[in-house]
Amino acid sequence: MDSQVLQWVRFEGAHDIGPFCLIGQPFRGMTEDDALTTIGSDAIIRSHTVIYTGNVIGRHFQTGHHVFIRELNRIGDNVSVGTLSVIEHHVLIGNRVRLHTQVFIPEFSILEDDCWIGPNVVLTNAPYPRGSRVKAELRGARICREAKVGANATLLPGIVIGRGALVGAGSVVTKDVPEFTVVAGNPACVRGSVFDLKYDDGEQVYFQPEDITDGI
Repeated sequence: MDSQVLQWVRFEGAHDIGPFCLIGQPFRGMTEDDALTTIGSDAIIRSHTVIYTGNVIGRHFQTGHHVFIRELNRIGDNVSVGTLSVIEHHVLIGNRVRLHTQVFIPEFSILEDDCWIGPNVVLTNAPYPRGSRVKAELRGARICREAKVGANATLLPGIVIGRGALVGAGSVVTKDVPEFTVVAGNPACVRGSVFDLKYDDGEQVYFQPEDITDGI
């Protein structure tokens, strides 16, 4: 089966689509105003990816295999979404964001520029699943600029990870994380500053804020 690109999808330049992809899947309750999906130039969409309608996606977007992206998201330039990852609807993703394999991003999450999400990370948004007001109470997490979330971490609803912070692998984050802070554990606790981290040879891992540049 070849890939399907439905009529309300607009590519704004060169693109490479692998086999068995579906781009422009309608969603329940879709209106004509919701339908248009735009994807910037130089997109690489690998096999078995499904992208719903109503998305606005920037330049140099790429997916791994079997990626699932729901409707009405805003995704910036140079964003990479790893194999088997899921992005639900009404998500905001900035520029140069990296999502690794099997990441789950629920609705109303915000991922700011240059943040990095490790494999198997789960963001949540329902404080009381199956509660009587579950839909009204959904609160997405916010990952601020240059923050990094390690593999297998879980973030509770509405959590804010501050700019440049680092969440250790396997952590369960139940409280907001201050900027440039290292947290780890279950529940995650403050372990220090990212500026105290050093490689085995003593070289500093992260630089002071005034030295931080795009891509860190």
